[in-house]
Amino acid sequence: MDPDISVLIPAFNEEAHLGQAIESVRRSFESVGRNSYEIVACDNNSTDLTAEVARSNDARVVFEPHNQIARARNAAAKASLGKWLIFLDADTQMNAEVLRQTMSNFESGKVGAGGAVVTMDEEVSLGARWFVALWNQVSIRFRLAAGSYIYCLREAWSDTGGFDERYYASEEIWFSRKLHAWCRGRGLEFRVIGNPPIVTSARKLKWFSKWQLWKQFFRCMDFRSMRDRKKCPMWYERPGKKL
Repeated sequence: MDPDISVLIPAFNEEAHLGQAIESVRRSFESVGRNSYEIVACDNNSTDLTAEVARSNDARVVFEPHNQIARARNAAAKASLGKWLIFLDADTQMNAEVLRQTMSNFESGKVGAGGAVVTMDEEVSLGARWFVALWNQVSIRFRLAAGSYIYCLREAWSDTGGFDERYYASEEIWFSRKLHAWCRGRGLEFRVIGNPPIVTSARKLKWFSKWQLWKQFFRCMDFRSMRDRKKCPMWYERPGKKL
């Protein structure tokens, strides 16, 4: 019998975080008393032990050779079996209450897709806290899901064409907009879970200088630039390791 839920994790060189993400999924499902789920990790052409870490934690692994987050998300979804999909970033921790609310939303028959507000896994600067708080307000107000946690009905992903593979970043924004329209056309709600937040890594705030972060922020204002991987270093570079 196919699982109810597929948890889909795109992963590029995530050997340090992927095991924790998978374990958080298993703890959350155990806590809410559900066992009809699968975990599918997409190895997005990693050069480290990402795939081995996923397999050692009993996740199913698929491979996407082109290094692009949108393609990795779609590849995992194509290989999945669940009627409900949850996209979780490899550096993000699922928690039982967010999962419980996600399940309730699915089972209500009133919600077709959504996301969750976010918080960092460690203390960050005042400016970073302000930015996260601003994003959370925008996320709820405009029904936009952060890439760290997105959930939707399988047919919503399929009918909308999934993540737009023209973009190397911001693909979750375009997907959210398509999902919102899909839900509206069927009398369903796109619901962002406001409490508790999903916990994601603050590592990029350490990897990049304030100047680099602000430069990336303003570059994101021109969504056309998100079609050029070279203009998206926050998503495709590691300290000392450029693609």
